[in-house]
Amino acid sequence: MSGDHTAPISGGVVAGLDGRLRCPWPGAQPDYLAYHDDEWGRPLHDEIRLFEKLCLEGFQAGLSWLTILRKRDAFRRAFAGFDPPTVAAFGEDDVARLLADASIVRSRRKIESTVTNARALLAMDGTLHDLVWDRAPAPGPAPRVMADIPATTPESTTLAAELRSRGFRMVGPTTAYALMQACGVVNDHLARCFARDRPP
Repeated sequence: MSGDHTAPISGGVVAGLDGRLRCPWPGAQPDYLAYHDDEWGRPLHDEIRLFEKLCLEGFQAGLSWLTILRKRDAFRRAFAGFDPPTVAAFGEDDVARLLADASIVRSRRKIESTVTNARALLAMDGTLHDLVWDRAPAPGPAPRVMADIPATTPESTTLAAELRSRGFRMVGPTTAYALMQACGVVNDHLARCFARDRPP
């Protein structure tokens, strides 16, 4: 799961102010609620948006996902909408520009990894979409409480290894599983969460 959703929370669904039952991790934060309700776990097939999510999951490492979510528009401006050919062409001047941009996470390692990942994506045979979606596990029972949701799976471990073999960086099994959750490759909305069975 993206970020620190599982950190302090192990319970089941909770009722929001609107009366809907939800996973507990968004709390009452409006931007987190919107992300949970309308985006997280919903099938995503657009190549650029998949690349964006992969990069943002890398930026999230060690930070709260809410921090990244609130900076997402700034990241999109800074990284040219995560257009892979544009990002792949970034050089040292661009890295310096990004390191000076207080509206994003200013980590040289994460910035350089994003550029490296754009170049790895362009060098791939096939698409990031196929690589990620081909690792979808067979559907299983819905998790009942947050403690039922793993941090990694055999499929995410395989995906991370395959991405690294193609030159991607900042893609361990936990990041790979967070990507799979965010893009709907797996559905980790809890049982009884209203968003679990929403049509795509």
